[in-house]
Order: sequence, then C-alpha cells, then structure tokens
Amino acid sequence: MIRDDALAQLPVRSVLPSLREALDTHGAAVLCAPPGTGKTTLVPLVLAGLTGDGPRQRVVVAEPRRIAARAAARRMAWLLGEDVGERVGFTVRGERRVGPRTVVEVVTTGVLLQRLQRDPELAGVGAVVLDECHERHLDADTAAAFLLDVRAALRPELRLVAASATTDAEGWARLLGDAPVVTAESVSHPVEVVWAPPERPVRPPHGMRVDPALLEHVAAVVRRALREREGDVLCFLPGVGEIARVAGRLGGREALGAEVLQVHGRAPAAVQDAVLAGSSGGRRVVLATSVAESSLTVPGVRVVVDAGLAREPRTDHARGLSALTTVRASRAAGRQRAGRAGREAPGAVYRCWSEADDVRLPGFPAAEILVADLTAFALQAACWGDPGASGLALLDPPPAGAMAAAREVLAATGAVAADGRVTDRGRRMARLGVHPRLARALLDGAAEAGARRAAEVVALLSEEPPREYGDDLAAAWRTARRGGDAYGARWRTEARRLEGALPGSEAAPGSGGELPDDAVAGLVTALAYPERVARLRGEGAYLMVSGTGAQLGDGSRLRSAPWLAVAVADRPVTAASARVLLGAVIDEDTARAAAGALHAEGEEVRWSEERRDVVARRVERLGAVELASRPLPEPGPGLVRAALEDGLRREGLGLLRWTADGAGLRQRLAFLHRELGEPWPDVSDAALLERPDDWIGWELERARRRADLERLDGGRLLERLLPWASGDAARLEELAPERIQVPSGSRIRVDYSGGQPVLAVKLQELFGWQETPRLAGGRVPVLVHLLSPAGRPAAVTADLASFWRDGYRAVRAELRGRYPRHPWPEDPSSAAPTRRATGGH
Repeated sequence: MIRDDALAQLPVRSVLPSLREALDTHGAAVLCAPPGTGKTTLVPLVLAGLTGDGPRQRVVVAEPRRIAARAAARRMAWLLGEDVGERVGFTVRGERRVGPRTVVEVVTTGVLLQRLQRDPELAGVGAVVLDECHERHLDADTAAAFLLDVRAALRPELRLVAASATTDAEGWARLLGDAPVVTAESVSHPVEVVWAPPERPVRPPHGMRVDPALLEHVAAVVRRALREREGDVLCFLPGVGEIARVAGRLGGREALGAEVLQVHGRAPAAVQDAVLAGSSGGRRVVLATSVAESSLTVPGVRVVVDAGLAREPRTDHARGLSALTTVRASRAAGRQRAGRAGREAPGAVYRCWSEADDVRLPGFPAAEILVADLTAFALQAACWGDPGASGLALLDPPPAGAMAAAREVLAATGAVAADGRVTDRGRRMARLGVHPRLARALLDGAAEAGARRAAEVVALLSEEPPREYGDDLAAAWRTARRGGDAYGARWRTEARRLEGALPGSEAAPGSGGELPDDAVAGLVTALAYPERVARLRGEGAYLMVSGTGAQLGDGSRLRSAPWLAVAVADRPVTAASARVLLGAVIDEDTARAAAGALHAEGEEVRWSEERRDVVARRVERLGAVELASRPLPEPGPGLVRAALEDGLRREGLGLLRWTADGAGLRQRLAFLHRELGEPWPDVSDAALLERPDDWIGWELERARRRADLERLDGGRLLERLLPWASGDAARLEELAPERIQVPSGSRIRVDYSGGQPVLAVKLQELFGWQETPRLAGGRVPVLVHLLSPAGRPAAVTADLASFWRDGYRAVRAELRGRYPRHPWPEDPSSAAPTRRATGGH
C-alpha cells in the first residue's frame, strides 16, 4: 500500500508541475532541492508514473555511492509499501536486486557508465536522474557527458534530470543546453552554530594523517554535545580510520550513555540499515564519513559535530602515486553537514574550528576531474569513441598533463593503440569494472596463475585491506580467506564477481598453476603497478623503478626482501621517500617481466656529482633501478661532450682555469655589455653556458674528463667573443682599460668587479689631477679610492676637483701627523705627484 501521508509531506511535491513542464519542453532540467525535500525518492517515483497520473516509464537513478543507492531504493520501496526488487530495485557492484516488474532502478554512477558503454541507447529507459551532482565525482561528470551525447545523436526523447542539494545551477543548466532550473524549498528548522575550536593548535592534515589531538578534541565535543543538547548526534569525520579512533575514545554505551554507530562505505549492510532505520530507544552517536552529507537521511539527529575534514583524491603523476588525501572541508560541505541537524526539528552544529578560520575555507570541493588519476576516465572516453575527450560536454575539461599520463598507462597496458583508439583488449578491460591497472593485472595474472587466485588478489587491491591486516599483501590475503569480518565478506563477493567477469578463454588456469600464493600476490601486484616495482637499497629502504624512494615501517616483515611490488604507498609532504602501506615480495625475474617496458640497456655517459667527473659505463636498467654495469672504454665523443657541458652547468665555470688577467677580462666585458650593450657580449654564467660552441669550441670536443677542462685558460677562450668583425674589439683598451696611468706615472689596475669601475691609488700620486677619468666612451666616471700612505682608504670620490677643493683639508688634518714623511701640501692642485716619501710639508 502506497504511503500517501509520507509522500504528501515531501516539500519537492510543490515543484513537480514545474519539473514536468521543463522536461516536456526541454527534455532536461536542473533540480535544486535541499536534503529531505524528496528529490531522491519522490521525483523518480513520479517520473516513472508510480505515483500521480503520469505515464508509466522506466527511470534510472544514479547515485555516487553504493550505500546511497541501496538506501534510496529501500526508501522508495517503503513509500510504495513493497520490498526492494519489485517495482523499485538497485544495482551496485557485486549486488543486484531487480525483478521483472522493476520500473525504477537505482544504480551507482559506475554501473551507469558500464551500461552506457554496452547499450548507448539505454533501450527502454525513459528518464535518467543524476543525483548529488554537486559532489562533482568523476563518474558522475562522465555519465552526464555521455548522456548528453546520447540525447544529441541517438535518443533526443530521453529525459535527463541533474539533481543536487546545492550546486552550480547555472553551470549545469548551460551544460544541459540552457535547461530550466527548478528549485524546491525545504521545510528546514533553524540550526544554531556553535564554534568549538581546540584550545591548543593542532597540526594541519597531510596525506592521510590527522593529528590525534584533533580526534581527541572531536570526541570531547561529542561528549559536550550529549550533555548540552537533546537527540542523536551525527559526527562527521574524514575516513574509516578516524571513525574507529574517535569511537575508541568515546567508549561504549555504559560510559557514554549512548550507542555509538559507525557509517561509511565499508560498513556492513546491517549496520547501515540500522542507522537509517532510526533509534528503537535510547540516544545514538553516529560517526560518519561524507556519505551522510546529502545522500542519506539519518532519523533522530538533532546535533551535528563537524571535524571539518574531508578526503579528496590526489595523483602524483611524476611518481606514479595516487591516493586519497585529507583536506579542509569546503564551506558548501559545512552547510550540507549542518543541515542534517535541522531536518526534523531545531538543532545545533558544533564546528571544531573557529569562526575566523571558516572564512578561509574553500567555497566548494574540488572537482574530481581536476585532481584525480584520469586513467579510468581516459579508457571510458576511448571506449566511447573520443580518446581525447575533446568532444565531451564537461563542466571542467580534463587537465592536459593528467590526460597525457593516463594515455601512457593505457598504451603500456595494451588498452589503446598508438593513435589512442581503444583496442579489443581495452574493451575487455573496461568491462571488468575496475581501474585499468587492475584490469590488466587480472587479465594477465589469470593467464599466469589462474582466474580464481588472480581475481582474489585484484579484489584485495581494489579495496585495500584494513590496516590491522598488516603491510604484507600475501599475509593479508590469507587473513581475508580466514576472516569472518565485514571486509572479508565484501572481498569474497568481489573476487567471485571478478572471476565471473573474465571471458572463458582467460578464466582458464595458465601454466602458473603451480606458483605459490606469495608469488601470485607479488606477480599480480607488479602487473598492476609496474612502476612501483622496487629493489632493496638499505635496511627497509627501497628504490622504485619510477625513481621514487620507498620506506617500510620498522616492524614490517618485508624489510629484508630483495625486491618488492608496492601495492599502496603515500608520500607525506615532508618526507623524502614514499611510505609503503601494502606490498608483496617478488623476485628479479618477476620484476623484469612485469616492468619489462621500462627495461633499457645502453651506453651511459654522464657527469657524476659523487665523483665530480665524467663517468662512462654500459648500464642495464629497469627504470631508475640499475641492474648491472661495466666500464665503457671508448665512449662516443658527443656523449662525452654533453656530459662535460652538464658538469659545467652543475659546477659552474670555475671548472676552467681563470688567471687574474682572465678574470679581469671577463669583468671588463661584463661592464661594457652592461653600459653599452651590443656588440659587447653577455659573459654571465647563464649566457656563456648557453653557447659553449662560441667560445670553448674545439677544446670542448677534445676534452674527455674534468682535468681537461681545468687546463683550459678561461680568459684566452673569452677573447674569441670580442667583437672582432665590427672592429670594436680594438677599442677595448680605450673603453675599458685594464690599467690607468696616474700623474705619478704609475699604471694602476682598474677593478671592474662591482657596479662602478674602481681606481684604488695613493692620494699623493694624484696631486695635480683635476679631471676624474671616465670610461665607456665618457659615460661612466671611475670611482677613485684615495689611499693613505699605508694603503688604507682615506676617501672615496667620483669628482676629484670637488675633493681637492672641499674634502682634502679634513683628510690632510687627520693624516699628516700620522705620516709626517709624506707630502701634505696646502694646495694639492699645484703640487708634484709622487710615489715616494719625500719629507713632510
């Protein structure tokens, strides 16, 4: 029996006429409706004609998460007074509850993508609802782009609704061809905001790590909320690990006075159902990840405690590492979370940060397409017939660098041809419903070790085991086989699905049926992540073939393995090496086979920073890992020259021999280039290293090692850069003389090392000299450093006439008593210059 009373209370009912009109006239609409309005449950039932007077048609509802898909189907079935699998069903990876009478089917966006690839027309489907668009998951963005292609080319009558609690409505409307925006208002209750920052500063999150002090504070805020408020408490935390740690700090029902429940994507279905069914008596504390932000309704909640953190994917393409990372949750997420406290009555949200910090939070979460690994997306696009994704209607285009890295992975695994088009193998990989790396490992691993064992290892890699299983993948495999926990149950279901998804010819056991389980675990992992094959280089320290260092934990049983296949690793911001979280032991033969595309052998002539000289060897490598080497007696001249040029760049031009005259010439040329420009050459390090042929020339061709460079006279080589062709080289001594003759007859060297040429000379040698010398064709006056008879600075001037007139008296008064044997005339302008002491005046 249909529960009309419950349906009548859903606020979205008021905008259903507008939604129908938008779909009738445009075929697409954007539905903005806050949580609790019925957008996820009532709208699909109305579109399918199961309530109201509309025509009967099949409706597919796409949710971003399995837990949300199951919950939405159960809620709709309850509203119809039926069991799931009758007129409302769901399909998620590894579970399908659909019957012959099913009209509304709730699926994950990943399942929808698989269905679109198999049947682009979506035969028999009248409408598709893309729920929770604001979360900007990559699968949802991709599904929307594919559906728009379907509407444009195959099924213009297919209706499309982009539904969200809070979204970029204008952006989605433009994407859907200027579709109308229909907005439903919620009947929400006021939510009081309580700012509850920690008393002492906590370390910001990095990688997957969250400061334990923050988790202790969150537990304390939950206890405070229970004391101060009525009703159940919903606490948002970034991940499963943090939920477990906060649960441990809260204690059990006896200590807390409330039941503690944990809700996340890995929670058993029975626990999820219990949370969503509401309390049967007594208070509850529900610790949840972001799955509870908008996709699920948790009855009885009056208080929200928000840790202010979320998990987003990040990819380090240079190191081949992809992982979730902990970030500050956006303000939009904060609003969504707070709204959970006001669904049924007035409530409160305790935010574990300050009001001042709130204004610095990002406005919205990052779109996954901008930050995630795009390998699976690139394979989907290639299977769709658009390898570059250039023709897809997307809110944000995929970054070029991430797409290039994705195409490299697909080419290496045989999923795409040289022109980027999908191969038959690539289509088989896409149908397996796992990341392309894992699909490759499943196909090739099944041929080596049999379908069942390959599928079991890939199932471990697709949802990594709990941390308590340890970092040894083979040991974790054995634990999962024995275990009766929720992870073990999910793992067995996924392994059976993967084994069944293999084509018959690839599911048959191969010649590796005799391989021990440990070897199979390592082989399949290495096939999935060939660039993470790593060789031991120290106690617990490894070098991956990608060039990234990797470190095992102190208590790891893997520490002595000569070779590892790294399954899961992260790289903390301040760490020099990645931290291995899960790996498997392999041997060198497996490493060579799995990472064969990275194998190279050839001449290696390079500048060694350790030896500070040219090193020439024949080297065999697996990526960055050196397998073997031997000296190369006759390296090619071109390779040697390139190595020497690299040495000059790394160590600088000090590798050459610089006499005082040579260094002086370089300074004079630098002065003329600065003051006059062309044709005087730029002799900075950067300019000289950019054109070594112009001045080192054939000497660089003949050099073979560091010692040969050290014998080259830098000053002599620089003479080749003088402007001989224009004739200006002959004016070098005129424009920037090496020495200047002063009135005493001495030829004093000019110092060009500073910003202005300096002439340092004893004061008595300049008697009678009125005009300060000017260089660079009269542009730049020399800065004269007047020295005492002992050679110490007495005065500095660029205007000798002014000094004799105004400054000399003070210098004479100070120094003539100290140096009585040297002349100190009253009128220096008419006195005879001298280099010697001739008696005082």
